[in-house]
Amino acid sequence: MAETLIVSNRGQITLPAATRKRLGIKGGDVLILEDRGNEFVLKPGVVLEVDVYSDEQIAQWDAADRLDDGERRRIVDAITRRQ
Repeated sequence: MAETLIVSNRGQITLPAATRKRLGIKGGDVLILEDRGNEFVLKPGVVLEVDVYSDEQIAQWDAADRLDDGERRRIVDAITRRQ
């Protein structure tokens, strides 16, 4: 199905209501514009929430993951035995 769209002075286009409804596109949805040389493709996009961690949180995780000497020796011995 081909539609003729007009680009506004601000570079915006309006997707026809019937197309938005058929594809389930709502106001505020995220779309990805893919440039394929001689054509453009619009695809659904996803926004993922990104957490920001404090230096204190990262230090706590590092401390919890740290191996003691006995654990380190056991792991190294197990790896060298396999070789």
